[in-house]
Amino acid sequence: MPNFPNIILYAIPFFILAMALELYVTTRAQLKHVKGYEVKDAFASIAMGLGNVFLGFASKAIVLLVFFWIYDNYRLFEIPIVWWSFVLLFFADDFSYYWFHRISHECRLFWASHVVHHSSQHYNLSTALRQTWSGGFYTFIFWLWLPLLGFHPAMIMLQMSISLLYQFWIHTEAIDKMPRWFEAIFNTPSHHRVHHGSNPIYLDRNHAGILIIWDRLFGTFQPELKEEKVTYGLVKNIKTFNPIKIAFIEWIYMFRDALSGRKTLKDRFLYLIKPPGWKHDGTGKISDDLRQEWLNSKN
Repeated sequence: MPNFPNIILYAIPFFILAMALELYVTTRAQLKHVKGYEVKDAFASIAMGLGNVFLGFASKAIVLLVFFWIYDNYRLFEIPIVWWSFVLLFFADDFSYYWFHRISHECRLFWASHVVHHSSQHYNLSTALRQTWSGGFYTFIFWLWLPLLGFHPAMIMLQMSISLLYQFWIHTEAIDKMPRWFEAIFNTPSHHRVHHGSNPIYLDRNHAGILIIWDRLFGTFQPELKEEKVTYGLVKNIKTFNPIKIAFIEWIYMFRDALSGRKTLKDRFLYLIKPPGWKHDGTGKISDDLRQEWLNSKN
């Protein structure tokens, strides 16, 4: 078995230095478009990140066991650990991430864990650390096809970490735009600011991990508009800095909606798989409804 390092743990000092540099640069330059850090918000994000790392030891053990079970018993091909297999894996992993990320916005069961990352009303490098405590135990299903194809589980875990590491630097307002060719191919701070926006036009857009090409290909790309400044956070913000509440409050809301009141068994189940905002009586509004209302108001 190849022994690849846990690059996320090695990257923690880099995360700390990068946040300090961002704080220094944005404060010294007095950038008017940058909201900056709020102490309680930043510490909540850091607490979520630390919790994710600690729980990650358990969740990653489960993921590895499942990956190895598929790889050892059901793999279709014998893919060697060589340079070209890492190139193939780069695209396969990024494709998997796109669909995981997109479904995490379109299915409330996955949104219940992913909402954590969108719960801050600030956008800086500390926001990148605001990670789920529950998602690691079930969202890996989007990557199950990779060991089935024949990619070694250690390779998959390494590439997943590389993707997560890449996405750290795009959580900033200090960088406006990258060169045009870079913006066309890769996920950037501008693209990801859109993703964190609660503005109707920005909802559920730019689900990219490293490559923005998937959003362009599957119709979920939205450029950042100069006339529409991004408002960060949720459509309905949770208004708490308590890490426990941030981690689990949407789970409580989801099961409360599904189990309370007089509903059919089908409707109770639909509360788990329909998009956030959906209601069985037709009174709810999902992202597409809010976006269409916004577009109609502009006409």
